[in-house]
Amino acid sequence: MTVELRPVGADLPVAELVARARDGDQCAWDALVERYAPLVWSICRQYRLGEDAGDVAQTVWLGLVSQLGAIRDPAALAGWLSTTTRRECARAACAARRQPGAGQGLDVADLPDERAGMADEELLAAERHAALRQAFADLPAASRELMALLLVDPPLPYAHISARLGIPVGSIGPSRARCLEKLRRHPAIAGLIDAEARCAS
Repeated sequence: MTVELRPVGADLPVAELVARARDGDQCAWDALVERYAPLVWSICRQYRLGEDAGDVAQTVWLGLVSQLGAIRDPAALAGWLSTTTRRECARAACAARRQPGAGQGLDVADLPDERAGMADEELLAAERHAALRQAFADLPAASRELMALLLVDPPLPYAHISARLGIPVGSIGPSRARCLEKLRRHPAIAGLIDAEARCAS
């Protein structure tokens, strides 16, 4: 009977794995790679990079090594890896377009197709929705109720929200602003924002 060997700590929370990997724990690093390698490779496959996929994956992991200390919220690690992998895949695809092989043009099949781009966008949207759900769930109950009423379509009049929650109409706008600021500062959302900003620069 074959026993599958998994890295020590493979079942630990990602926050603990990141903390241990920062401290030089090789087992924790191996567990992180095992956990997120399928994500990295799935994005590389979407871009149909062929042999370049290995180079892209290696660049992504080397980038993570250098950024481990800067990751404020380990829950955003998947978002950081996705965004970084997409950026590196795009660079590799552009390089391939600029430097086709000797005597041959770049095969159209080597470029990401429309469906791959759509899947890429769907993955990013799913990550954003997951981060938003987590941040929303961490709001106080009263704030969640206020935000839920403010998001109703068609919009409810402030007078209706005021009567429903028993709060002054004049406090709804400032309360909404405070809730949005809390959501923006939540580690899950802040991590995604930081990762996307780094990749856009």
